[in-house]
Amino acid sequence: MATKETRRLRIKRSVRSKISGTSECPRLTVFRSNKQIYAQVIDDKSGTTLAAASSLKISDKAPKKEIAAKVGEKIAQNAREAGIETVVFDRNGYLYHGRVKELADAARKGGLKF
Repeated sequence: MATKETRRLRIKRSVRSKISGTSECPRLTVFRSNKQIYAQVIDDKSGTTLAAASSLKISDKAPKKEIAAKVGEKIAQNAREAGIETVVFDRNGYLYHGRVKELADAARKGGLKF
């Protein structure tokens, strides 16, 4: 019987075999823990992180979905400052629901195209 973590890692491997970030269209990846959420824009060809944002610097006492939306806005702002307009979205094996969806929607509102 697979645990949640092994199931997520299996899905992650499957997704990562299909998508890859380039310098023209980098990969926006999301990691969520029980308390925090992180987002990175990665160029897989050179193996570098081009932009990053996390909920660690947000000190608001708000629901996790609202904090995820703020991280989405921040990653969009950081990516635009780095000259990135389009990305490919990597949900990292998580379901496209809840905090992951809020982050993606806020990044779209912030000007990222994916």
